[in-house]
Amino acid sequence: MKQSPFIVALDMATEAELKRMLDRLSPTLCRVKVGKELFTNLGPKAIQLCHKAGYEVFLDLKFHDIPNTCAQAIKAAARQGVWMVNVHASGGPVMLAAAKEALVGFDAPPKLIAVTVLTSMSQSQLQEAGCERSLADQVSFLAQLTQRAGLDGVVCSAEEASRLRTECGSEFCLVTPGIRLASADVHDQTRVVTPVDAMAAGAHYLVIGRPVTMAADPREMLTKLIESL
Repeated sequence: MKQSPFIVALDMATEAELKRMLDRLSPTLCRVKVGKELFTNLGPKAIQLCHKAGYEVFLDLKFHDIPNTCAQAIKAAARQGVWMVNVHASGGPVMLAAAKEALVGFDAPPKLIAVTVLTSMSQSQLQEAGCERSLADQVSFLAQLTQRAGLDGVVCSAEEASRLRTECGSEFCLVTPGIRLASADVHDQTRVVTPVDAMAAGAHYLVIGRPVTMAADPREMLTKLIESL
């Protein structure tokens, strides 16, 4: 079977909940994402448990700090053996370059990507935060900044994926959260699309959370999603 593009967000609070979900998924069907909630609750043990169960891990902590602090955090992630890690592109070119430089010397460094604009943000919210560019232009600006710094790709909404695929080329990795089924609740996201539409727009990887983790049978749901592609 072709490698699945799905990354399942493991947003849970306890070790027991994590182990149950890892058992109900399958490393042949997805990778997994360890984000702020899970990492704050369990720390590096969350990564270790995922690796022990056979999963590749996207460490989604969105580092955004002074360059040296960000670089040291990226090194720590690489030492944990994660498959992918991210930073905020709005940290600027010096921080992005430091993050990239931090991975020099690792035999199998993780993919390093940057967040452009959170998929929970709308145009009006972006303007309220002081950004004068349109949402689409801000995403493009930050993606191109990320590419010039030598990172592997960006996190973006699938709504922007087609434009970024044209602007940044086919090798630039696009990771799209906000993936929902056509009939699903969008929860706290504002820019959401279906898996089929996201892949058609040029996404490489699809981050999906509650539609899978809250399903009666998460493994069956993943199988159906893969078949739909």
